[in-house]
Amino acid sequence: MTIANPIQSIFEDYGQSIWMDNLSRDLIQSGQLKELISSRSIAGITSNPAIFEKAIAGNAIYDADIAAGIKAGRSILEIYETLVFEDIRAACDVFGPVYESTGGKDGYVSIEVPPTIAEDTEATIREALRYAAAIDRPNVMIKIPGTAAGLPAVTAVIAAGISVNVTLLFSVQSYIETAWAYIAGLEQRLAAGEPIDNIASVASFFLSRIDSNIDDRLNAKIAATANPDQQAKLTGLKGKVAIANAKIAYQRYKEIFGGERWGAIAPQGATIQRLLWASTSTKNPEYSDVMYVDELVGPDTVNTLPPNTIEACADHCNPANRIESDLEAAQAQLASLADPDVAIDLDAVMAELLEEGIDKFVKPFESLMASLEAKVQQLAPVA
Repeated sequence: MTIANPIQSIFEDYGQSIWMDNLSRDLIQSGQLKELISSRSIAGITSNPAIFEKAIAGNAIYDADIAAGIKAGRSILEIYETLVFEDIRAACDVFGPVYESTGGKDGYVSIEVPPTIAEDTEATIREALRYAAAIDRPNVMIKIPGTAAGLPAVTAVIAAGISVNVTLLFSVQSYIETAWAYIAGLEQRLAAGEPIDNIASVASFFLSRIDSNIDDRLNAKIAATANPDQQAKLTGLKGKVAIANAKIAYQRYKEIFGGERWGAIAPQGATIQRLLWASTSTKNPEYSDVMYVDELVGPDTVNTLPPNTIEACADHCNPANRIESDLEAAQAQLASLADPDVAIDLDAVMAELLEEGIDKFVKPFESLMASLEAKVQQLAPVA
C-alpha cells in the first residue's frame, strides 16, 4: 500500500518527528522552509559548521551583512556569528508555530558551539550561554558534543534552563552518559527552585558513519580470506551494525526514562530527552536510501534528514514501528563483532569515529573562517 505522506504518517501514526539537517538564508527567505513544514511535515532543523560553510561560502546573499560587519569594525568571528545568529533567529521564527502547536516538543532549531572548544568544558558552557542569550528564542537548541568534556557542560547548560542537542554520539555507553547528564541538569535546576517544564533535549546518535567504518573493515577482512564460511559471516554484518547499535541504545533509553530517578522529576514537568537519529544519508548505493529511516521508526524519537533523504522518504518510505523489532538479532550482530573470525573492536571504532567527528566539524569551521576573511578583503574597499 502506498502512503500519501509517509513523513506525516511517521509522526502521526508512530510518534517520531522528522527534522531537517540543512539551513541557509536562501531556504528561509525564499519561503521554501515554510513550504517544507507544510508539505513534508518537517518539525525542526539541525545545523552544524559544515552546513554553514556550504550555505555562506561564496553566497552573495550574505554580502550586505558582511559589509555592515566590516563598517562596524567586527572581527571575522563576530561577522560569522552575526550571519549565523540571524539565520537561526529567522528559522526559529518560521518554526514558532510548530513549537507552539506541539507544546514545545518540536519546532527547534539547533546551532552548535564552536567545534574548536569541544575539549574545553568551561568554554563550552560560556559559549552555550552566550549563544542562547544572543539568539533569544525559546525554540533554539544549543548543540554540545557528547565528549568527556562536553557532558559536564550539558549538565550545566540544562541547569541554566537552556535546551540542548547533545551531538556526536556513537556508542551506547556515550548515550547512557548523555541521558544521565541531562537528568542531572534538571535535578540541579529543581534543587535551585527553578522550573524545568520549558526545557527540552535530544541525544543525537550517529548512524551511517558507523556502517561506513565497519564495512571498510569487513571488506578488508573478506578480501584477506579464502574461507567461504568466514566470508559469509563477514558479509552478513555489512550495513547492519549502526541500526543494531541504535536499537540497543533505544532499549537503554526506555530503562533510564522508565526508572526511579526519572520518575522522581517527571511530575515536575520534565520532558524526556529523545533519541535523535543523525548521519542518516545512506553512503553505500547498495543499500536502501531510506534504510536509516524505515528501520528506526519508533515513538518519542527524532530523525534528522538531509534534503535528498527527505525527498526519498516522501516518495517511498514504508513506515512501521520497527525500533524494537529483531532485538535478539541486533544483540547477536553486535556480539559477533568480537568473534575471532570478525575481530572488530567496536569500542575502538566508536572512539575513532568521535575523534573524526570533531575533526569533520573543525575543518569546515576553519575553512569558513578563511572564506569569510577572503570575502572581507574583497568587500572592504566597498564597505
